[in-house]
Amino acid sequence: MSFKTRASLRLLPTVFVLALPATASAWQAQPPRPAAPPPVVVLQPPANARFQQVVREHEVRDQLQKNQLEEQLRRNQMDVARRPYAANPVQAVRLDQADQSQRELYRARQQDLLDRYQSAVAPPVVHPDKGPAPSRSGG
Repeated sequence: MSFKTRASLRLLPTVFVLALPATASAWQAQPPRPAAPPPVVVLQPPANARFQQVVREHEVRDQLQKNQLEEQLRRNQMDVARRPYAANPVQAVRLDQADQSQRELYRARQQDLLDRYQSAVAPPVVHPDKGPAPSRSGG
C-alpha cells in the first residue's frame, strides 16, 4: 500500500467521528412526524336493528302512498263540487281557498311524516363544544 492510501484510510475514521454528531443533530432537528389519525371504528348495527329500519322505511313509504291517494281522491271530489258553482265567482273563490288550505295540510302531513321518520332513524347529534348543563341544587 502506498503512503497516500494509508493516510486516507487513517483519515476515514476521523471523518466518520466528526460527521456523526453533525448527522445526529440534523436528524434530531427534523420536525416530528404527525401522529397517525386514530382508526375509525365502524359498528355494524345488529341484524334486528337493520330489520326494524327496513320495516320503518316500508311503513313510511306505505303511509306516504296512502296520503297521496287520499289527496287525489280529495282533489277529484273538489273538482266535482266546483261544477255547480262554476258561474258563481264568490263560491269559486271560497272553494279555491278551501282547496288551498287542504293542499297545505297535505304537504304539512307529508313533511311531518318524513321528519318523524328522519328523527327516528338519524343518530343523535352530539355537540362537543357544549358540555352538560350544570345541575342546580335547590336550597
